[in-house]
Amino acid sequence: MGNIVELKNINKIFGEKIQTQVLFDINIAFEENTFNSIIGESGSGKSTMLNIMGTLDKPTSGEVYIGGKRTDTLNKEDLAVLRNQIIGFIFQFHYLLPEFTAKENVLMPYRIKNYKVPKEIDQWADELLNFVGLSKVANNKATNMSGGQQQRAAIARALINKPRIILADEPTGNLDSETTENVYSILRNINADFNTTFIIITHDQRIAEKTDRIVEVKDGKINLDVRKAEKY
Repeated sequence: MGNIVELKNINKIFGEKIQTQVLFDINIAFEENTFNSIIGESGSGKSTMLNIMGTLDKPTSGEVYIGGKRTDTLNKEDLAVLRNQIIGFIFQFHYLLPEFTAKENVLMPYRIKNYKVPKEIDQWADELLNFVGLSKVANNKATNMSGGQQQRAAIARALINKPRIILADEPTGNLDSETTENVYSILRNINADFNTTFIIITHDQRIAEKTDRIVEVKDGKINLDVRKAEKY
């Protein structure tokens, strides 16, 4: 399998007068169709690293490649197109729009580029809602859904444009243990059924241990990189 994400010699410094370096010479690549976790203490730099992978932030120096294409040199318009077409995001907070239904929220990333929703995309949204177990609440507004349902809707929304990569920052951080297991199973099924690459930040050691690869970030550097085959 080829690499879908690659960071080369990444450094990140925040501030001008008072500078704080949070990433130091990061070199790492993630293969297509894999399921990976990133762990580390708060302030270790892991979220900054994920944001750079997702083109939400730019490195101070170094190179970023998504699907073999260098992205750190792209302009804002090209980055927006790339994010919309190739990358799906899941955050700790679902960020659903409260005035819209679950299905309308799921369709939102598609509508950003295409005002009209063709029949096949509408059906795809229904399939995704069924996949994450939300068919019965598809027409509920976000405010009329449980926390677990809202997060599952966010997962379906991340998939509507059939991205090659899902980047998730603490996707189960606000959920109880049972719901966390349920959401994790859904993510695993997506990885298996759609060959989507997952890179997940998690503080949950149980979840990290179930992934194929664990990357630990410490003090802005890669401290540990363990693949399942090596671990067992």
